[in-house]
Amino acid sequence: MLDGWARKRIDPALDAVGGRLAQAGVSANAVTISAFAVGVAAAAAIAHGHFLAGLVLLLASRLGDGLDGAVARVRGKTDLGGYLDIVLDFAFYGAIPLGFVLADPAANAVAGAVLLLSFYVNGSSFLAYAIMAEKRKLEGEARGEKSLFFTTGLAEATETLAVFVAFCLFPAWFAVIAYVFAAVTFYTALSRVVLAGRVFR
Repeated sequence: MLDGWARKRIDPALDAVGGRLAQAGVSANAVTISAFAVGVAAAAAIAHGHFLAGLVLLLASRLGDGLDGAVARVRGKTDLGGYLDIVLDFAFYGAIPLGFVLADPAANAVAGAVLLLSFYVNGSSFLAYAIMAEKRKLEGEARGEKSLFFTTGLAEATETLAVFVAFCLFPAWFAVIAYVFAAVTFYTALSRVVLAGRVFR
């Protein structure tokens, strides 16, 4: 929901930094993989109870995730780059809740499982819609120029990042926040299914 608003404000800075990285010979794929590695380090820090360190690493990872697209716009986009970006994004979104589950399984395991299920369902609805949209030659740039068709929703990257930040700042509230965001994520998936029913009928 907030991705469009956020992109308008951060894209100019990302494009400036990404342009310098591209000129220095850094590839978009290298940025994507590096950002994911930092995200895994964030999950590991969280799993060991280092929540503020995890927060710093988490934010650094998402900065890298924004920079890879900026680099690609200068050096040229590739199908492999788009593929890596989406796969590693989904892996990151699963790793952070897993870190909180490992940090306190007794308190967080069930809520974490429900949140991961909601991510799984939402991700499936997103990717299946993108496949059908490509098959029908649909076009859309609601979230800027992307490697695949993006459908908008209530729970997008900006909202997910905000929830992850809240997890790190208020780890004792992980379960409550996770249940609430899982409900929002399930709603997003359902709304996409309804949209598919209208568009692909």
